[in-house]
Amino acid sequence: MIANRSLPMDTVLPHVWYQELASAIEWLTKAFGFREHYRYGAPLSGAQLHLAKAWIMVNQARAGYKSPAMLGFGAQSLTVFLEDVEGHYRRAKAAGAKILEEPHETVYGEFQYAAEDLDGHHWLFSRHARDLRPEDWGATVAEGAGEV
Repeated sequence: MIANRSLPMDTVLPHVWYQELASAIEWLTKAFGFREHYRYGAPLSGAQLHLAKAWIMVNQARAGYKSPAMLGFGAQSLTVFLEDVEGHYRRAKAAGAKILEEPHETVYGEFQYAAEDLDGHHWLFSRHARDLRPEDWGATVAEGAGEV
């Protein structure tokens, strides 16, 4: 995978909450190709999954937690970097994932598509298409930030 100075990878371990965790694990495995590393709790309360170099924690929603689908909007987007974005797109679409953006190249040098999972979480699946400095596409780099 080529580097892209406009976008770092592998920096955060997100925790994503699902209304029906067991169903979500099954769906994320089938549609997005995640692999389960471990699960815990009786009843099931969490699991760690991975896809390529991306790792996530998935958790059973507790009282008061609502999914984006229940709220009618999302508050975040999760990006996973992959080599074969096109193949991943075909897999997700065939599994019934809601495609929000068809595969395309962005102004900041990524080739990606966007999809929504069964609880309404927004996902981007991306690969670096070009190595661009943020200034190359119009971003302003904070003073003293240096290169990624």
